[in-house]
Amino acid sequence: MLAPKRVKWRKVMKGRKTGTAYRGNEVSNGDFGLMATECGYMTSRQIEAARIAMTRKIKRGARVWIRIFPQKPITKKPAETRMGKGKGPPDHWVAVILPGMMLYEIQSDEPELVKEALQLASHKLPFKTRVVARDEIA
Repeated sequence: MLAPKRVKWRKVMKGRKTGTAYRGNEVSNGDFGLMATECGYMTSRQIEAARIAMTRKIKRGARVWIRIFPQKPITKKPAETRMGKGKGPPDHWVAVILPGMMLYEIQSDEPELVKEALQLASHKLPFKTRVVARDEIA
């Protein structure tokens, strides 16, 4: 699973998932990309599950880029614990996703296969996405 090697703060505040992505919102490496149309959190397990679904579909016929990384720790208190006594320990890592953010990119000569692979990846994600080409304007 993806996780940062070092972080400045072990626990972070929840924050707000509002606004749109001004950076990382265009296809820069490949020919096609998977763009988020809603905001949400994406765990490191979901990132990996979508990557595996894509790579199994294309079978080494394309190059894949992952444009997101889980940098935010999510804490969780143990089950059946009374309220209080501070914040729980870090449980897992998430990437904060904003609308317009490019999640994955693929470069290939077969556009139909790439679109099917990106659709399979989108089924693994907890928010709505759309497939965009390099020449499209978002």
